[in-house]
Amino acid sequence: MTAKRIAAVALAGAMLATVAVRAQNAGDVDWRKVATRQDRERLRNWRDAWVQALARVRATAEGAAGLSADPALFDPDRVLQGAALKPGTYRCRMHRLGGVGPHSRPLLSGTWTGCRVDEDGIVRHFVTDGDQRTSGNLFDSTDSRTVFLGTLALGDEDRPMRYGRDARRDMAGLVERIGPTRWRLVLPYPGFQSTLDVMEIVSG
Repeated sequence: MTAKRIAAVALAGAMLATVAVRAQNAGDVDWRKVATRQDRERLRNWRDAWVQALARVRATAEGAAGLSADPALFDPDRVLQGAALKPGTYRCRMHRLGGVGPHSRPLLSGTWTGCRVDEDGIVRHFVTDGDQRTSGNLFDSTDSRTVFLGTLALGDEDRPMRYGRDARRDMAGLVERIGPTRWRLVLPYPGFQSTLDVMEIVSG
């Protein structure tokens, strides 16, 4: 095994322990080696999550109206090539589709918060502000999609939970560009509240 390969394996193990790690050569790491089994399955079934969530939302007048108000955001096939998220500041808003539970709403949209992409070498780290904070790393996957692996921090927690420690807090999604300065982070089968979460991301 070459020294480069040994370093890549060691780095993959470190990122499995905490997705927030800063690495010098993340390009050697395949996201599939970092992701938990649950998250690999969630990402494989991303379209099933869209189909199930949209069916639940469209079943109500309130939900159908919400989808019609922003068709580009809620179209699973609205994906543009190129222009992945670059380092900088953005604004983000979470939309929860296909609520789970007897009192859940079919489509629930949150408020805008700040978010940003930091870069350390070729490692890109995505983090949001707010009471429920997303934090994790971005992995190049295809020309039109970037894989996100991270965790959810709540309330006054001062640091992200270690990735892989709590399956309900782990987050796995796909970042897609849907407009000139607009992206979304699609999170299939999240740990709480919904069938599919869609985080809207716009240039700050």
